[in-house]
Amino acid sequence: MTERLEKIYSVIPKTKVFADIGCDHGYIAKKMLDTNKCERAIISDISEKCLKKAQTLLADYIEKGVAQSVVSDGFEKLPKVDVALIAGMGGEEICSILTNERELPEILVLQPMKNPEKVRMLAIQKGYRIEKDSVFKSANKFYDLLLLVKGQDQLTEDEIEFGRDNLNVENPDFKEKLSIEIGKINEYLKVESISESTKKTLITKLEKYSKYV
Repeated sequence: MTERLEKIYSVIPKTKVFADIGCDHGYIAKKMLDTNKCERAIISDISEKCLKKAQTLLADYIEKGVAQSVVSDGFEKLPKVDVALIAGMGGEEICSILTNERELPEILVLQPMKNPEKVRMLAIQKGYRIEKDSVFKSANKFYDLLLLVKGQDQLTEDEIEFGRDNLNVENPDFKEKLSIEIGKINEYLKVESISESTKKTLITKLEKYSKYV
């Protein structure tokens, strides 16, 4: 597995029934079964064609009856699961999947490719407590990774934007990401043609970012 997938795998708790929604090649589901981190695994994708890669990888487990392949739009056709992973999708797409499901699992592991703040806000609204929420770097890209457990929670405005753990726990990857963003803002502020309103917005953002580096 790639470094990114290993990182995602590392935060998934041991469970009975695990589902990987939009599972791609099915590497995480296979490792969950290989390491006895789950008793059963559900691999799913909205595309039957895309799902075939994971079906091939988990063929032995499917034959044994401990893995199940389901063509599904999000949770729509899935059986009841204890832990679900949704990774590699945009934050708005993840929010759409969660919004359309009434009975969500006890635990969610989410790795949005963008708009993580929208995922955080919806998680609170859907009755989840954020157990882990941090940025990690892999192959020169930065990713947000969230572990949610059903329960009550509250987030400050900055926690919604940046992720609680990034603000309260030393995280070099998060600081590096912000440093890069600060550099981009400083370069943009040198452009003479930007409007005063844009400049004001960028300066406000710069001050906020600088606070956490």
